[in-house]
Amino acid sequence: MSGQPGSEGLTTTVRRYRRSDRDAVYDICVETGNGGRGVRGRYSTDDLHPDIFAGPYLFLEPEHAYVLDNGERAVGYVLGTASTPDFVTAYRERWLPRLRARYQPPAAPPVTEEEHRLDVMFHPERLLLPELAPHPAHLHINLLADYRGAGHGRELISTFLASVAAAGAASCYLVVRQANVNAKLFYARLGWRPIEVSGAEPGTYLIHSTR
Repeated sequence: MSGQPGSEGLTTTVRRYRRSDRDAVYDICVETGNGGRGVRGRYSTDDLHPDIFAGPYLFLEPEHAYVLDNGERAVGYVLGTASTPDFVTAYRERWLPRLRARYQPPAAPPVTEEEHRLDVMFHPERLLLPELAPHPAHLHINLLADYRGAGHGRELISTFLASVAAAGAASCYLVVRQANVNAKLFYARLGWRPIEVSGAEPGTYLIHSTR
């Protein structure tokens, strides 16, 4: 995997995730949440967001997790699954039991933002949408601000797509916030195209062949 100069002259390299990267990945997830504005201090614990959107992938499918390393630590990552249905099953059987000591699902319909996050945490079946069945893989990608716009996102995504293709996935999807105009332009340049999903705003779900 290629390397190129990063900030302060360090060489950035895309490589496979290691267990020692876990804290850095969680930190990136917190810093880049909420459309890049960050979610530090937003919930009762900063781990809530990454325990939903990063931790389960690192735990269940680390073989499809890659980081951008600046020579000192991970400063970006891509992670996901080759099979969303299999991921949902594993999440329920292996990830949720690890969370129950720290979190409880809302006792009533969620009202606060944190309750909505907890509702998402305890209902992974939200990922099983019929329109996305032909696109079994899905991914999450995040980069710290200083490392955007230099081609690292493109390399992370291409690395991930090759990884899930080798596992048998022919197509992949991702979710992009409607307000994140820069991300939408970035994905369009890489050839991601929108797919209509019932109940979602147009352009929320994007798909791409893994080949």
